[in-house]
Amino acid sequence: MKEILSAIGNTPLVELQLGQPAGVRLFAKLESVNPGGSLKDRPVRRILKDALARGDLSGGRRLIDSSSGNAGIAYAMLGATLGVPVTLVVPGNASQERLDRIRSHGAELIVTDPMNGYDFAIEEARRLSSQHPDRYWYANQYGNESNWRAHYEETGGEILEQLTKAGAGVLDLFVGGVGTGGSITGIGRRVKKANATARVVSVIPDIFPGIEGLKPLGHAKDIVPEILDETIIDERVDARIEDAIDVIQLLAKKGVFVGPSSGAYVSAALKVAETRKYKTIVTLLNDTGERYTSTGVWRAQESSVRAGE
Repeated sequence: MKEILSAIGNTPLVELQLGQPAGVRLFAKLESVNPGGSLKDRPVRRILKDALARGDLSGGRRLIDSSSGNAGIAYAMLGATLGVPVTLVVPGNASQERLDRIRSHGAELIVTDPMNGYDFAIEEARRLSSQHPDRYWYANQYGNESNWRAHYEETGGEILEQLTKAGAGVLDLFVGGVGTGGSITGIGRRVKKANATARVVSVIPDIFPGIEGLKPLGHAKDIVPEILDETIIDERVDARIEDAIDVIQLLAKKGVFVGPSSGAYVSAALKVAETRKYKTIVTLLNDTGERYTSTGVWRAQESSVRAGE
């Protein structure tokens, strides 16, 4: 079953036609085609492979980390593939589909009170690993260098190669967000190495109700991921959950079924596109929309048509 590891990556770069100004090309990496259904398969594969190579998981130690859901699925899936026991601390506002998928792979799941916030799950994973060092190895996706390196070497490299094949020329702008900081740091560094004038926009969600998987980073008490390189961020664009839902529903009508964080990214990309300062914009479609059915985002604009009306 280790072939699953080689099935990760090399995802399509799709061009989106969403009414942006003429002359502006908008592309997005379709990460839902990864075997775990999300972008998080990439850094988790790298984290696990590097940990095994170092012997961090020897002696039957369990991998422990916190996750809003997608990385948890990747840990659970790849842990099952590689024979690594996994414990995950997940905030209770993670969608039921994510929790079910994590449990299906046999991972131990600790669900925290969503009212305690996103960062409480991080603190709980740290506490458990500190109190039980012989039982747990803390993967720490928020501070693990393997995270951003996976995106620098793989995701960012794929984007540049695929843009060339699409005849899109040089990437002018990358739009991402901060969960762990891995994708925006790794991809941002890679695209700026290729084009010194390239810009990076970070999407900033509302504090409440927020957008699953994205940190607002708007308050002094917010935990800033250790691997986040804030120097590569040139601009921050606010994103409301309402805007994200509008965009994912629009994308669904065009055959692209993704979750709210993807909607937030595309919404921000469209806002920046309106400035007409950039010709080639790239963002990420982080995961599949099927992961959010229980949240009601697909019922927000339900309509029915009766025969004869």
